[in-house]
Amino acid sequence: MNIVAASAKAAVPSRPDPHTRHLSLPVRGMTCASCSSRIERVLGKLPGVEAAAVNLATEQADVDFDPARVSATDVAAAIEKAGFTVPSRTIELAIEGMTCATCSGRVEKVLNKVAGVEAAPVNLATERATIELRAGTAGIADLIAAVEKAGFGARAVLDEDAEAAQEEAEAARRARLDMLTVAAAVVLSLPFFIDMLLMWTGTHMPFPPLLQLVLATIVQFGAGARFYRPAFAALRAGTGNMDLLVVLGTTAAYGLSLFHLIAQPGAHLYFEASTAVITLVLLGKWLEARAKRSTTAAIHALMKLRPETARVLRENREIEVPVSAVDTGDVVVVRPGERLPVDGIITDGATQVDESLLTGESLPVNKAAGDRVTGGAINGDGLLLVRATTVGAESMLARIIRRVRDAQATKAPVQKLVDRIAAVFVPAVVAVALLTLLGWGLSGAAIWKAALINAVTVLVIACPCALGLATPTAIMVGTGTAARHGILIKDAEALELAHRIDTVVFDKTGTLTEGQPTVRDVIAVEGSETDLLRLAASAQQGSEHPLGRAVLAQARELELLPVSDFTALPGRGLRADVGERRLIIGNRRLMADGGIDTSVQENHAGDLERSGNTVVWIGEEGAGLLGLIALGDAVKATAGAAVRRLAEAGIETVMLSGDNRRTADTVAQPLAIERVIAEVLPEDKAAEIAALRRDGHVVAMVGDGVNDAPALAAADVGIAMGTGTDVAMHTAGITLMRGAPELVADAISASRATYNKIRQNLFWAFIYNLIAIPLAVSGQLSPVVAGAAMALSSVSVVSNSLLLRRWRPSSD
Repeated sequence: MNIVAASAKAAVPSRPDPHTRHLSLPVRGMTCASCSSRIERVLGKLPGVEAAAVNLATEQADVDFDPARVSATDVAAAIEKAGFTVPSRTIELAIEGMTCATCSGRVEKVLNKVAGVEAAPVNLATERATIELRAGTAGIADLIAAVEKAGFGARAVLDEDAEAAQEEAEAARRARLDMLTVAAAVVLSLPFFIDMLLMWTGTHMPFPPLLQLVLATIVQFGAGARFYRPAFAALRAGTGNMDLLVVLGTTAAYGLSLFHLIAQPGAHLYFEASTAVITLVLLGKWLEARAKRSTTAAIHALMKLRPETARVLRENREIEVPVSAVDTGDVVVVRPGERLPVDGIITDGATQVDESLLTGESLPVNKAAGDRVTGGAINGDGLLLVRATTVGAESMLARIIRRVRDAQATKAPVQKLVDRIAAVFVPAVVAVALLTLLGWGLSGAAIWKAALINAVTVLVIACPCALGLATPTAIMVGTGTAARHGILIKDAEALELAHRIDTVVFDKTGTLTEGQPTVRDVIAVEGSETDLLRLAASAQQGSEHPLGRAVLAQARELELLPVSDFTALPGRGLRADVGERRLIIGNRRLMADGGIDTSVQENHAGDLERSGNTVVWIGEEGAGLLGLIALGDAVKATAGAAVRRLAEAGIETVMLSGDNRRTADTVAQPLAIERVIAEVLPEDKAAEIAALRRDGHVVAMVGDGVNDAPALAAADVGIAMGTGTDVAMHTAGITLMRGAPELVADAISASRATYNKIRQNLFWAFIYNLIAIPLAVSGQLSPVVAGAAMALSSVSVVSNSLLLRRWRPSSD
């Protein structure tokens, strides 16, 4: 028998029990057959696991188990305990039917109960749920079923662009329908409003009771139907929401009026209270929806930057194709005034490019052959040929849109407090309303009517909507506004933390300096400087370090020698064989480790370093020191202003560098940076950041290279230069789309402005309820005034968030 077939047959029974469930899980971290065998042994020991087969090639585990004895989560946990990873996947759902913070909290709660869900933040403002789901557990259908069981609608978001277009069209349709509903409610309620106004002037308009009943019934159960549906859904789920409060309050007023009309003809009717509250709340929700749509203006503006078609050169002729059909390597023709359809490199032509909506740079940027351009930017007056380098989901514009969307979908830490309050808000309000009814009613035999009206007012005045919208709307507007000015914020946590930053640590190269060093001097101990440069450049042929590239650029006219056995030594230099010579190139530490004496050139080196140059030593095993090369990197023109702005904001600036102390101090002094941490190896940068945090500082790390990624991750907030590496940008919480250090202060300013709005929104939302509910309990308010106040509370919170669109960076 075939051994493989036999083992497979043994691993997975041919006749599994009908109650057995099959599970396929991706597994990461396996390197050999012993890894897969270990996972099989671990899974085989779990109670309820009947068979387990792990495929090393496909990196997948197939498990048959009894769900009554062990869960899919237990299986995944066992794999991770064995030292491997079961990656989670992210699913986004569009949620329909949420009206307040209690709704979003309920959806989040039911999603978190689904097996395999690790996190499921629900954003009321965007009406989206972003679910982190352990692979191989629940599916999209399970998640949607859980949401629907809670009384809401849900659908999977698979294509962001198509979904955005669909949502925009659906929002426009709903807006038209809501406007018609509001208009109809206003017209039908107008006689009640006129009568109330006349009553305040001491007059009265005869208004037949039966006409009042007809108008009020249409408003209550026609226009007000949008409150009844979610209210009943909430009751079925055993919870409450804002709609339930409106329904309880207005139905009580309507029911009391109907009772009076039938049983006590001539008694006062309260139809004006129920109709006015329904109309005013509908008007408020319509205004709120309009304002909420404005919070996504930044996303829509970015999406409109993408042209739908591109002109591509194929077979020596120009053809027009959809942008989605452009492949990497295609040459695209871009005429004057057109938007660039793809990211790429200019192969022919020169122009000025307007990148303001991508990078926040207000002035056009000169571009010529060999320069990189970004899709979505506007071409000036030149005809360009551009070779596409990144297309589709990996293009810069697509990544910016994805980053802004992700940030807007996340929850700030402060939102957790709001969620806990919202979870008990509606039951608490209903309890207060019931106590109000009993308190007033039992205080006198003739006060039950007043008691009911006061209880209705309590139900109507309470508003969990403002609480639910306070944080997400501010984050949506804040992140969108920052993105328009070239500041990409990864998530709400980074946004909230950034406002507390008191220390900013700058990596020197590429952040405070241009990151484009050039050779300033070559000093040979023996022989010619040209021969020394040829040797050094030949060794650097395997290097990606900026200093190595600078040496290669200086030697571009020279014929280089073959290199072999190249070894990069991060933070120190390199070793390589050039011809028959074993070269060591790097800093003093590397020379000392290699037993090479540098004392003969220390005076020269000291003078060069005090002038701000970086000295690279060249030595040969067995022969000693061959010489040195001095390289200089110009300080960015705006670096001084950036440090001054941080100091004015009360933020300490620290410079972190792997360079020697003298060079680092020379760069720091004219920038007024008092604290310099020099001669730090890449692997030690994170430790320096951690030390600052242990001292009680809230630290931001600013960097742009691969070596900076650990330090960016170790900081409270990592800030990456968009001109740097993808690794740095992926690790950082904030990315600056221009390599401008003054944007650091702007990013902190945007965070502080957004956090201030969150605090203002939460203050007004809390203070509104703290003042309004006691007034309603004491009988100081009428249901009509309560309805107007409740409607305006949500509108005011969203409108206050929209004021963030006025924020402008000081560097503009």
